[in-house]
Amino acid sequence: MKVIFLEDVKGRGKKGEVKDVPDGYANNFLIKNKKAEPATNANVSALKGQKKAADREAAAELAAAEALKAQLESEESVLELKAKAGSDGRLFGAISSKQVVEAAEKQLGLKIDKRKMDMKEPIRALGYRNITIKLHKGVEANIRIHTVEQ
Repeated sequence: MKVIFLEDVKGRGKKGEVKDVPDGYANNFLIKNKKAEPATNANVSALKGQKKAADREAAAELAAAEALKAQLESEESVLELKAKAGSDGRLFGAISSKQVVEAAEKQLGLKIDKRKMDMKEPIRALGYRNITIKLHKGVEANIRIHTVEQ
């Protein structure tokens, strides 16, 4: 019996696959537990429509990530953060990823997820820094940060 898997089943198939499985296994386990459905013409065409919609959404997300990357990496988009510093240029405290996200929202009007930032350690000195942000699976952007004395 041909079935369309509705979720991953270990050793049998992944979500969205159409496979041939024994009739008893399909009826007594897969269909009964809603892990699969029979592969009728209507169900197969509905699956194809869902895949097309998912592909369109993925393409739209990728395009949005590319546009955001272009905006973040433009010459005029430099985040300016103010902090108290000593005479040697070292900060009293540090600037965390949360402060960078808040500054991006205020100055550039962009929402960035702080967990996607590749900030290995907080900023502890004055000057310019580049921070990498993962916007999408294959899209990374570098944002320029200028730390000035308050």
